[in-house]
Amino acid sequence: MFKSIVDFFAKDGIQGFFSGLTYVKLRYVGFAIGVFVLFLLLKKIFAKYVFKIILKLVNKTKFNADTKIVAAFERPLINFFEVLGLYFAFKILTNAFYIGLVVINNIFSSAIIVLISWGLYNLTGESSLLFERMHKAYDVKVDKILFPFISKTLRLIVIALAITIIAEKWGYNIQGFIAGLGLGGLAFALAAKDAAANIIAGMSIILDKPFTIGDWVKSDVLEGSIENISFRTTKIRTIDEALIIVPNSKLTNEAVTNFSRRGKRRVTFSLELNYITSRQKLEICVSRVRSMLENHPQVNKEGILVRFDKLSAASLDIIVCYFADTPDFDEYFRVKEDINFEISDILHQEEILMAFPRSGIYVDSLPDEGKKDYIKSLDMIQNKDISTEDINEDNDK
Repeated sequence: MFKSIVDFFAKDGIQGFFSGLTYVKLRYVGFAIGVFVLFLLLKKIFAKYVFKIILKLVNKTKFNADTKIVAAFERPLINFFEVLGLYFAFKILTNAFYIGLVVINNIFSSAIIVLISWGLYNLTGESSLLFERMHKAYDVKVDKILFPFISKTLRLIVIALAITIIAEKWGYNIQGFIAGLGLGGLAFALAAKDAAANIIAGMSIILDKPFTIGDWVKSDVLEGSIENISFRTTKIRTIDEALIIVPNSKLTNEAVTNFSRRGKRRVTFSLELNYITSRQKLEICVSRVRSMLENHPQVNKEGILVRFDKLSAASLDIIVCYFADTPDFDEYFRVKEDINFEISDILHQEEILMAFPRSGIYVDSLPDEGKKDYIKSLDMIQNKDISTEDINEDNDK
């Protein structure tokens, strides 16, 4: 294909090329340069004025599709002037230096295919006309996983078709190449078994949508927020900001809890009150806490439980159970904090004391004299009248 150009330079060499320049040939060279510069000027005029006029005219139409298509092909259309200028410039040079047009025509055709593919590539973006039409025609919600997946697939097809057409244009046998791939298909499949399993699992995640980007999930070995789902892996950001990259096949083969799919979060705890709290105070506390939860704007009205649960070893326990009306992690803790403040206010208003841990020491095995001295020492330490060193000195005496 390059034979005509190679033969031309091989015949006389570079030196012969320049020494053979005549006035007529120089005129052709100057004319070619002038044509290319003219197309560069046309490119600037088109980009600065003509394209803006086209956009204004398109924006006045009823169809948003026209605007999307024009915007997608903006850069390819502008660069088309450079390609066209180079084509005409080289075509003029071929008349002067008798170079065949086959290579130049193939280069021009390949450039046109690249420009068209560039526009189609832009047109298949995530915010493109295609997904906007899908959203309106089929009432499909804008999915953070499905649409990027379709977009990447379509763009891959556009690139593959462009490469195939260009290769065919230059005389390469694509069918033979594909047949050659078939011969090594078995070995390739065995080598890429894990990768294929991850890709299939990724498609399963995208179609079934057990979770999406932004969801908080938990499995047997990890917990965190979904950051990205690709063909092969899923990226999960843990609560300590570590990024874990998990193969898709592993996620599909494990039980995964999606906390973001629930509409509410459960809160359960016990109020441990001091044993000096009277029955009347207990009833008031139970009633006021229950009423506060029932009237709280971010507490679900179903599932509220406030009961005097049991008499523990060191406290009177009131069980409190409710659902915060939010799946959001930060908002969940904000609601818990607000409820805790409300309960604290109720306890202070009713002068109810919380129980606190205490320990008892039994000294029955000591002699009577030892019991008295030991108890006296404990009382003195508790009242901070003397230090342990003073007690030891007193016992030595």
